[in-house]
Amino acid sequence: MKTFMMIVSYDGTNYYGWQRQTHLVSIQGTLEKALEKMLREEIRIDGAGRTDAGVHSLGQVATFTTQREVTEDQIKIAVNNLLPEDIVLKSVFQVAPSCHARYHAIGKRYGYKLYRSSFADPFKSRYATRIVHQLDEVAIRKAMEQFIGTHDFATFMATGSKIENTVRTITQFDLFIENDEWYFQITGNGFLYNMVRIIMGTLLDVGRGKISAQAIESIIKSKDRDRAKRTAPSCGLYLEKVYYPEEICRKQG
Repeated sequence: MKTFMMIVSYDGTNYYGWQRQTHLVSIQGTLEKALEKMLREEIRIDGAGRTDAGVHSLGQVATFTTQREVTEDQIKIAVNNLLPEDIVLKSVFQVAPSCHARYHAIGKRYGYKLYRSSFADPFKSRYATRIVHQLDEVAIRKAMEQFIGTHDFATFMATGSKIENTVRTITQFDLFIENDEWYFQITGNGFLYNMVRIIMGTLLDVGRGKISAQAIESIIKSKDRDRAKRTAPSCGLYLEKVYYPEEICRKQG
């Protein structure tokens, strides 16, 4: 029995999210079918997180076990040949049997991409959120600073989520601008359901002057979902990287 960890990149446009679906096409389900065809046994993979429909990944992580005597390269080459072009195994490596993609993750980094344009760009619309109006960069950067640190982020969790512990720590929040393209990068020890998209929706309201940058602190403390109503579209969101403790999820061999 061997346990493998996979780093997966995908365009989430044509999928109903990461999680396995009975009658809908998902990233997890597509990966499992490819692995099962290659390994000729039932495979169930565990992902680091459940990205929503339309969300993309540069570094989603998943683990699985197999009874077959196969190498990392054999899995990577064979499965990539079986997968559609919008899902790619970037790397595959053996880890300790105790390593679990979800339970041992200690942090994640997400990116969010915007572009400013009066008209939709067919070469960007699948991968970035279009903004028509001017945005106040200074106000947005001031608002971003308020999210850094350890807070109760209940305000920024999707309605209906049953997570009880809503305290999370944001360690870094950056913004990179090149011409009319804006790219946000946020790193933390974990994120609630839709948390990044709700934060981004709130920042867009700040950028348009609907919410003041100074109000972010009180919005966080309120733990009132109605104070952060806007959820940014999924097409601009990217799961970039998942972090693991080296002592548990070290590459074997």
